[in-house]
Amino acid sequence: MPNSSNPALPPYARASVTGAAFGCLIVASSIALSAHSFLAFFSLAGLVIVVGGVISVAFMSFQTSDVYDALNAIAMMLREPHSTHADLHQDMQNIIRLARLTNARGIRALGSGIDESDIDDPFIRYAVNMALSDYGPEDVRSMMDTASDAAYERDCVPVDVLRAMTSHAPAFGMVGTLVGMVAMLCNLNDNVAGIGSTLAVSFLSTLYGVISARMIYMPAASRLQHEVDNRHFRHHLITEGMVMLVGNETPSHIKDRLNGFLRPDMRDYFDAIAKPPAAVARLVDARAEHAGNSNVRYGSFRRMAGVGK
Repeated sequence: MPNSSNPALPPYARASVTGAAFGCLIVASSIALSAHSFLAFFSLAGLVIVVGGVISVAFMSFQTSDVYDALNAIAMMLREPHSTHADLHQDMQNIIRLARLTNARGIRALGSGIDESDIDDPFIRYAVNMALSDYGPEDVRSMMDTASDAAYERDCVPVDVLRAMTSHAPAFGMVGTLVGMVAMLCNLNDNVAGIGSTLAVSFLSTLYGVISARMIYMPAASRLQHEVDNRHFRHHLITEGMVMLVGNETPSHIKDRLNGFLRPDMRDYFDAIAKPPAAVARLVDARAEHAGNSNVRYGSFRRMAGVGK
């Protein structure tokens, strides 16, 4: 299970960097083909109106910590996500390791097992505390589902902040346009030569609002939502594994159950279809002996596997 306390920044994602570079290249190419200078598309007043207005409304609408998390998500947009689907396999292996430990030394060995594995994930430690508090499997499931849903709701708030920024940016671009138009009309009789620069501020504000909404805030919101969904899915896997662990299920049973959460190419299980009958028979014998199944169930299992009568 990944250690959530690792402060190291993840590397940049090649696909995200390539997409951002391609988008910027398209915009820069259109500017180069339509204007004599890139400075013609720079307006400090327009940037202040759009960026400052969006951030100020965000702080007015949401808690400060949620706005900071949203801004941090923008900064992390081009990096690899902290939690990926590939990490689920490692989570499954760690749960199976804990299951073997509890089968050998009892449920009280979970505390030492967590310390030996150097697992500092708050969700994992909460699950272990519930298991060590002598709660039943269904009680553990209920508590972990509550913790998972609460964490999901909290993690979705920065996504709402970014989506609000997406809707506010074009609006403040229109505000900049109106400000520029009013300034142009006020100076229409006094300084005709200044109409061009004033009108440029008007249209550049709208441009900044649309580009920032579609190339910054919206992709950051989608990326953060994807990470939040992956984290919630991971919590679901951990919940299922810990409930089965508290229910004293065998490690092989837990492994087969958790394999269903993984992509088919990442699953780790014995393929009874592709293996020869002799190998299937050995697996059936080992599992039946370990689980203490009845002779009726054992015989049925062998007949279903096609390795004996």
